[in-house]
Amino acid sequence: MSENEISKVVLDAAFRVHSALGPGLLESVYEAALTHELRKQGLEVETQVPVPVVYDGVKLAIGFRLDVLVEGKVILELKSCENLIPIHSKQLLNYLRLADLRLGLLFNFNVESLKGNIIRLANNLR
Repeated sequence: MSENEISKVVLDAAFRVHSALGPGLLESVYEAALTHELRKQGLEVETQVPVPVVYDGVKLAIGFRLDVLVEGKVILELKSCENLIPIHSKQLLNYLRLADLRLGLLFNFNVESLKGNIIRLANNLR
């Protein structure tokens, strides 16, 4: 399954989750519900996936965690905040680069309408 095909399934699932739960919950609730929806669709889903940081050939003790990784190809970064701000996109782009992946989706579930609160980012340096 390509990144674009995965993305379509993810978007459909995210809209179902948001329609059912609405805004105002913790990110962890949306993560659990979205993970459930994606697994129902037969997708391989990992949560809180560690991503190491390598600097100057040394794996640093500090690292990051991807909220959700779908099929080992698409990163989902989930937020439940007032507004998405530029640092959220930069964070996802850095995750894509560190994980050497091409596609990520950034969601803000703390909104009345999920439409317009999803950002699709591609890692063009891959």
